[in-house]
Amino acid sequence: MMLGKSRLGLRALAAVAASSLLLAGCSSAATSTSPAASEAASSAPAANLTMTFLPKNLGNAYFDTSYKGVQAAAGVLGATVNQVGPAKGDDPAGQVSYINTATQQQVGALLVSANDKSAICDSLKEAMTAGVKVVTFDSDTEADCRDLFINQATADGIAKVQVDMIADQIGDSGEIAILSASANATNQNAWIEMMKADLAANHPNIKLVDTVYGNDDDQTSFDKTSALLQSHPNLKGIISPTTVGIAAAARYLSKSDSKGKVALTGLGTPNQMREYVKDGTVTEFALWNPQDLGTLATYAAAALIKGEITGAEGDKFTAGDLGEFTVGADKTVLLGQPYKFNKDNIDQFDF
Repeated sequence: MMLGKSRLGLRALAAVAASSLLLAGCSSAATSTSPAASEAASSAPAANLTMTFLPKNLGNAYFDTSYKGVQAAAGVLGATVNQVGPAKGDDPAGQVSYINTATQQQVGALLVSANDKSAICDSLKEAMTAGVKVVTFDSDTEADCRDLFINQATADGIAKVQVDMIADQIGDSGEIAILSASANATNQNAWIEMMKADLAANHPNIKLVDTVYGNDDDQTSFDKTSALLQSHPNLKGIISPTTVGIAAAARYLSKSDSKGKVALTGLGTPNQMREYVKDGTVTEFALWNPQDLGTLATYAAAALIKGEITGAEGDKFTAGDLGEFTVGADKTVLLGQPYKFNKDNIDQFDF
């Protein structure tokens, strides 16, 4: 009897042991799949938020301000941005070399202000083929050479505000000239053509007598201003749709006999133009906020990288505190309309 009970006990113990092993095996199998599942979940590729910021040229106050917006947005997004660029603003070949380098480095996106509408296209297309998102800002390329263009405002709006200002300042009559950036600058050329059309249609008593190019170089623009005044003694006004040009022209006029006699307007930054507004050299000029332009370009690039948008018309994305934006025709995103600066409001701005 005792033996029987012992055998039954042994059988019971064996059953318990087998059950324990089975349970242990189930438990072991369950826990062994958990790390694998976790690893699989974490193995999804992270967005490549490395970007190259390529302005027309380095050392340009306008693009320095844009880069501040880029850096601020990058900080929020967790992106890494490297600024590169040629020394001069009329060097598309110099931009090509930086585009090729960025492509080789496999950055997530290029932020480019084009020195030429077509000359950098082949390199940009190679970058896009390699998976790099291309966002142009300020100055565009051909539409098939980029994923998005971040435009300051509508081209006709930018042109019109400058014509309206010079017309107001010279009494809607007299000779004017244009001091532009480089002859190949996409945005400058588009604005100039629209200015000409506006003048012809709406200002018959204003005569555009010359268009010259300072190549976004301070000294060249300064010298071109001097030459304009010598070549056109009856000149009543100058439009300079470039921040480098308008500042150089203002510097020349402020020390010349033409101060207060020849009106100057165009596109400039408040910090560059403040002293010339206050000393009476310049009455009014316009611009958008270039820092916001850099911010918007960076958020747009991140949205493309993450697949939140493709660049199709109607796509929407949010650019931090700037709010929501919608992609328009030709893969273009509009920042807003230009703002006029004068002695009554210029001290409210710091860029």
